[in-house]
Parts: sequence; C-alpha cells; structure tokens
Amino acid sequence: MTIRIVLADDQALMRAGFRMLIQTAPDLEVVGEAATGREAVRLALDTRADLVLMDIRMPDMDGLAATRAITADERLAGVRVLILTTFEADEYVFQALRNGASGFLGKGVEPVDLIDAIRLVAAGEALLSPKATKALIARYLAPPDTANAFPPELDRLTEREREVLTLVAGGLSNDAIAKRLYVTPLTAKTHVNRIMAKLGVRDRAQLVVIAYQTGFARPHNR
Repeated sequence: MTIRIVLADDQALMRAGFRMLIQTAPDLEVVGEAATGREAVRLALDTRADLVLMDIRMPDMDGLAATRAITADERLAGVRVLILTTFEADEYVFQALRNGASGFLGKGVEPVDLIDAIRLVAAGEALLSPKATKALIARYLAPPDTANAFPPELDRLTEREREVLTLVAGGLSNDAIAKRLYVTPLTAKTHVNRIMAKLGVRDRAQLVVIAYQTGFARPHNR
C-alpha cells in the first residue's frame, strides 16, 4: 500500500530535497507540494493524502494553524501530520501536539529515520524526537504532585486499559507493550485502539498529551 504525502514548506529547495528522498522509497509517493499552510490544507483534501509533512514557519497560514485546520476537518479524519522543522523549541512541540500533530522531528534527522518516521506516523503511531519529548514532558505536561486519583474523563477505561495508557505515555510501541504485558501485539493494538475510541482521540500522540495533562501519567513513570 502506497502512502500518499503532501510536502508543506515555504522553501522550494527544501521541498525538492524531501521529494527526491521520499521518492526513493517504493511505498511512498509525493502527491502535492505547498508553500503555505493554507495550500497544505487544500492539497490534503484535494489529493486525499495520507500524511502531510509540515513545516512550522510558513506565510499566509503557519504550520501549527494548518495542522489544527486539518485535524479539525472531518473530511480529513484519516490524514496524519508530521511536523518537520528547524525549531524544536518546547513551545512548538506543545502547540503542534495540541493542534493534532502525530509526530515532531527536527530537520537534522537522518534520511533513513525520516522515511521510517513517515511510515510510523502513517500507521497511526506517535513519533517525537528525543529532544522534543524531553522538553514536552518536562515543561508542559508534568503536573504538580497531586493526589493519585484518576481524572473523570479516564473513568471509562478498564484497569487493563489504564495500564496500557501508562505504557503508551512512556513511549512504548505495541510490540513493547505486548512483551511487557505478556500478550500478543494484536491484543496490545486492540487495547490502544479502544482507549483512543473511548477518549475520542485520533492517535497515540494525543493519548500522550491526555495522559500527562490530566496527571494520569507523570514523568517519573517513564
């Protein structure tokens, strides 16, 4: 199955470089290029893309606003957004995830890692660079040390699902969760999908945000 990608970056040279790299992978296809966030939103709809590789700083509409527009549009429910930028500052990480991004990488990423990241995010996984993850948890999503009580919005989860959510917040993949809980990867994936459905989120990145913002997961759990 081919993953259809829209490139959104205001620099034509950057888009050309990304296109050349992406086109070397037989399962990836660039179906559109956008120089502004507004163009990225339009192309995501027109091309029925699976993923938008999004820069943050663009004219007309920046990447954060474009991400929010894409993830808020029911017609684009299956579209993932992978932020790729030179700005790995923690405030951008936080805003990107709050706006619905499924991944966040610096432009210094190795070519093979970018290809793997595209596949990972398109498959519904969450992806953050180590630098971005550390900044996000430390500055924005670490709640004060309060009573250990489940937030109301998480009451609908079973005990096993709460356990799985803790592991997702810790950055574990489905395979890693399966090994930790002595279940099959398919069972782990089923638990994750049920948690996302119950909490009304589109991917694992949003589960991480909810887990830390509500205080359900805390940095020392990692």
